[in-house]
Amino acid sequence: MKRPFSLCLFLIGSLWGVGHGRSPNVILILTDDQGTLDLGSYGADDLYTPHIDALADQGVKFTQFYVGAAICSPSRGSLLTGKSPQGAGLITNSPGNPGPYKGLPPQNITMAELFKANGYRTGHVGKWHLGHEKDMDPNGQGFDYSYGHMEGCIDNYTHFFYWKGPNRHDLWENGERVYDTGTYFQDRMVERARAFIAESGDRPFFLYFATNLPHYPLQPDHKWREFYKDLPMPRRDYAACMSTIDERVGDLIEILKAYGQYENTIIVFLSDHGHSCEERTFFEGGYAGPFRGAKFGQFEGGIRVPAIFAGPGFDLGKVVDSPAMAMDIFPTLADLLNLTGVPEDVEGQSLLNQIETGEPVRDTMFWKRNHRWTVRQGPWKLLIHPRDEAKVIPLDEEKDIIFLANLEMDITESKNLRFEYPERVKELVEVYKSWEHFEPKDLDGLEF
Repeated sequence: MKRPFSLCLFLIGSLWGVGHGRSPNVILILTDDQGTLDLGSYGADDLYTPHIDALADQGVKFTQFYVGAAICSPSRGSLLTGKSPQGAGLITNSPGNPGPYKGLPPQNITMAELFKANGYRTGHVGKWHLGHEKDMDPNGQGFDYSYGHMEGCIDNYTHFFYWKGPNRHDLWENGERVYDTGTYFQDRMVERARAFIAESGDRPFFLYFATNLPHYPLQPDHKWREFYKDLPMPRRDYAACMSTIDERVGDLIEILKAYGQYENTIIVFLSDHGHSCEERTFFEGGYAGPFRGAKFGQFEGGIRVPAIFAGPGFDLGKVVDSPAMAMDIFPTLADLLNLTGVPEDVEGQSLLNQIETGEPVRDTMFWKRNHRWTVRQGPWKLLIHPRDEAKVIPLDEEKDIIFLANLEMDITESKNLRFEYPERVKELVEVYKSWEHFEPKDLDGLEF
């Protein structure tokens, strides 16, 4: 993990000059079903998100940041292990993952386990969705402390799984069921985060703060629903959810300041994938601007997310326009903090040099879920069996099974270029076949 000498000097000065010798803390904030551009700092002019926008202004903002999957569990598993979903062994939402493990296989070394092995106290607050069994729940995956729900979504007041019957309670603290019925889950998250930070004392901490908003059910603070009363539904409640999140990020910052740790804490913010167009979220609400697609699909609106790095070592006031991936966060933090014991099978790469120079750490990216797969090389992007839940542009069921886009020619991915550039399609297929997770069955039924 090499980086320019000038950046090394800057990082060493930052890390040793803050916190009087104590290693920097890390808070990883993950939102759920947030649209690609759903922040004021990313161009959503109808959102009030001052606290997160301040992180973007003061830190490093990525404009081409990609998650490992357009659905929850594989994306989260990729983030916490530094691997692709295929490398991590979690390729669909828990508990439907095929094979012996219905969540994130416990043989993975998670970010929490790495931090813990390097002397950090580790905490999870919020959504998990990576497995229920003891060896796959948060405590089994390296977290000293855990408070939150194990399934994909809950009602924020009853704390019951929000899906279909039979309904069941889903709120846990360190593996034990807890009943906080009637309390607002977002407030409880902040309260438990405050306690975790306070109880960490002089020990550096890693806190994974995974809010379940703006994922359905759309249950924002009432004051924010009133704030956005002139917006049409469902944007009204979706926007109110985003401001509810932003207010809690502001609460976290105030907590850090109260304990004298704000200047010594790295904050990483991102979403797990694009916005939802499901019935439970009224078929829309999120904002992807010119980007096509949404959650479940591998068009830009499904996999491109906002991402911000702020705090010691990142306070550069930079905008990075070159592509990066969520699995890069694991090795980036390890590189920045000189953590030892990074697994050899981590597929992500440190972004420190990219932040300094703007040069991407990779030219090629891959995504796969079931029979749908995508490869991007440079501006060229090949999607096989693409899915577009936003449905703004109709897909041709026959012609668009193989879909070629060029993000420099057309950021909207609105036109299929496969017939204009057939040789490029074949080249990208060969690139895909070189990926370590390629399987011959991925090409079944396709003619290039």
